[in-house]
Amino acid sequence: MQRKINFNAGPATLPMEVLQEAAAAVTEYNGTGMSILELPHRGKEFVAIVEESKAIVKDLCELGDDYEVLWLHGGGRQQFFMLPMNFLDKEHDDAAGYIDSGHWSEEALEYATHYGDVQVLTSSKESNYSVLPAWPHTVPAQLKYVHFTSNNTIYGTQFRNIPKCNVPLVADMSSDIFCGRMNYTNCAIFYAAVQKNLGTPGVALVAIRKDMLAMCNKELPPMLSYAAQARENSILNTANVFGIYTSLLMLRWTQKKGIDAIEKENKEKANLLYDTIDKSKVFTGVVKKKADRSMMNVCFTADSEEREKDFLKLCADNNIIGVKGHRSVGGFRVSLYNAMGLDDVTVLCDLMKTFEKI
Repeated sequence: MQRKINFNAGPATLPMEVLQEAAAAVTEYNGTGMSILELPHRGKEFVAIVEESKAIVKDLCELGDDYEVLWLHGGGRQQFFMLPMNFLDKEHDDAAGYIDSGHWSEEALEYATHYGDVQVLTSSKESNYSVLPAWPHTVPAQLKYVHFTSNNTIYGTQFRNIPKCNVPLVADMSSDIFCGRMNYTNCAIFYAAVQKNLGTPGVALVAIRKDMLAMCNKELPPMLSYAAQARENSILNTANVFGIYTSLLMLRWTQKKGIDAIEKENKEKANLLYDTIDKSKVFTGVVKKKADRSMMNVCFTADSEEREKDFLKLCADNNIIGVKGHRSVGGFRVSLYNAMGLDDVTVLCDLMKTFEKI
């Protein structure tokens, strides 16, 4: 099999060693005489998978015992409503603040309006999200939390650092978790749909400070309660055993490679592609402000729609997929998640230079 060079925004490319180990476990897991697909979700083998994965997350994020790590169903979108359900109550006029930096942050705040008052603290919507909104100078102290999306996949912008906040800060880190060193402890909660840097679809990683668990809505069904999920070690019901196991394999890969090495390579990949775009007479980057540019998702256009179609065909002819921009904005989007190799980015950049000469 000739593997595609997969620049899709998610599900994203996975390291070959992770794929091979996952494939082997489908036949038999760890000498148990059973497939990972058959493994009992309350058995000691799966409990060990959960415990190891939690320990690695805490190590990579430099979290102490004041944080709980959860594996939940529903990917990132479930967190859009689970978060306000746990911390907002319309009857008590509870409010949350949202940083509106793109489609996913906008969707998250829309979900939250069903459960409480939502205050848009800052937004870059007027610029079509081509820049990051300025971080608010002041945050109302009565807010239950402030939510932001650290990386904006559709528009190619990224907050490179996690700021401090005077109220509990919540970060959607679905598309840039473990991309480099960040101060995760500035967050009261951070979460990530795992299909970009951490596994396969259908699972969400949630890290939550334990003092927040005590503030959760007590009237929620257990499946939608962070506190109840924490009490049951993320095994309140039949867990996504294979999905969480694949995330464990990605966590091991991340830990083995090291955050510093991953960050160095991510910067090299992004710099190479942005430099190719900036020097091009055919391609134009969407995000002009270099400080706002994402390391994970590089968005750009060609000088005409016809040329864009031609380049997409050239990519397909050269075994490259996933470079078409999101349907809402068009153009191109190249996703450079942690498992994407520098060599593959070099192939794409060389093809872009060749295309200019056609």
